[in-house]
Amino acid sequence: MYYAIISEDIENSLEQRKSARPAHLKRLNKLADQDRLLLAGPHPAIDSPDPGAAGFSGSLVVAEFESLEQAQAWADADPYAAAGVYTSVTVKPFKRVL
Repeated sequence: MYYAIISEDIENSLEQRKSARPAHLKRLNKLADQDRLLLAGPHPAIDSPDPGAAGFSGSLVVAEFESLEQAQAWADADPYAAAGVYTSVTVKPFKRVL
C-alpha cells in the first residue's frame, strides 16, 4: 500500500536541508530503484519553482510500504529529520486513484 509522508519544516531550514540532502536523496533513489516511489518533492516557501533563499516549507513523499509502521519507521530515519529540518511529520495511508 502507498503511504503519504507529509513533513513541515522549521523556519529557515535551508542550510540544514542542503547539508542533509545527499543522504536524503540516496534513500529516495533506493525506493525508486525498488519501484516503490510514486512521487517525492519539497514545498517551496514561496510561489516559485525556484524559491532561492526563501527555501522550502516542507516535503511530500508518497511511497509503497508493507505497513503504516514500516512507513513511519522509514520517515523517522530520514536524514532531514536527523538534521532537524522538520518540525512535524505525518504518515498516513494513501490511495492512488489517478
